[in-house]
Amino acid sequence: MGIESSCDETGVGIVRGTELLANAVASSVEEHVRFGGVVPEVASRAHLEAFVPMLEKAQADAGVSVADVDAIAVTSGPGLTGALLVGIAAAKALAIAYDKPLYGVNHLVAHVCVDRLEHGELPEPTAALLVSGGHTNLLLVDDVTSSVRMLGETIDDAAGEAFDKVARLLGLPYPGGPQIDRAARDGDPSAIAFPRGLTAGRDMEKHRYDFSFSGLKSAVARHVEHEERMGRAISVPDVAASFQDAVCDVLSAKTVRACLDHGAQHLVLGGGVAANQRLRHFVLERAGEAGIDVRIPPPVLCTDNGAMVAALGSALVAKGVAPSALDLPADSSMPVTQIVA
Repeated sequence: MGIESSCDETGVGIVRGTELLANAVASSVEEHVRFGGVVPEVASRAHLEAFVPMLEKAQADAGVSVADVDAIAVTSGPGLTGALLVGIAAAKALAIAYDKPLYGVNHLVAHVCVDRLEHGELPEPTAALLVSGGHTNLLLVDDVTSSVRMLGETIDDAAGEAFDKVARLLGLPYPGGPQIDRAARDGDPSAIAFPRGLTAGRDMEKHRYDFSFSGLKSAVARHVEHEERMGRAISVPDVAASFQDAVCDVLSAKTVRACLDHGAQHLVLGGGVAANQRLRHFVLERAGEAGIDVRIPPPVLCTDNGAMVAALGSALVAKGVAPSALDLPADSSMPVTQIVA
């Protein structure tokens, strides 16, 4: 059984090996819309309200009870501290009550491991691009249970955060990712020459696999301000398409370069922004040209969920990895190299 509560989704999943039995998820995203982003206190309270219903739904969907599972896994980090604590406290209570081993696992590694439920065991090594509201990470996975390396990450805004902020500039509602994706379909991606962060010569020496979207967000803001100052109407589709292509261009180019540099012939794309159609197009096209196999879980498994936590827990149990101590903490900045707390 896997329990996820790192941000605004409350998830309980149950797997048997690589077979998905249940994936119950409750989202509090609607409660954050009026704030234009996730409010930690609101998210934590939503987890408290949603956990028991999701636990009951997962057990009903799978046709098993907590007493039947071999182990319980829970997201230990990274994430919002208050939100993490809700899931961890619940997992500890269940582990003690039912005398089950407890695994505190890494949220980012779980996003990679969930692909096992869709496409089977992960080839080794596998590269992974994780793109969500809170994370933009490029990983090299030698063994999902024991060896994960961070190749690159964002040095400022995550890609999902940039989508949210640009959507706000364009008067589009939160969350911004789906709104930008939808608006961009009617726009011209070459209409505005927005910058590609950290792709110049010196930046590539120091930040070869890192990402930066703060400058891009500022460029969009300057464009909108200029058009308004000139008395011209903002072409939301053109701005959305041009911005989106700038993000997807950099993400896909650096990811494929990392795969080639490290001899990874397989790539997993995960996180909520993996549902973005333009990102999928860029990644599939460039990876295909380079002979790299791309694995993308279905959208329901790309966003935060309990199934991904259960998938990683199942892999750890199968490998004989020792469980966590019952005093495992919530670690909001848990490094990706630490797979188990």
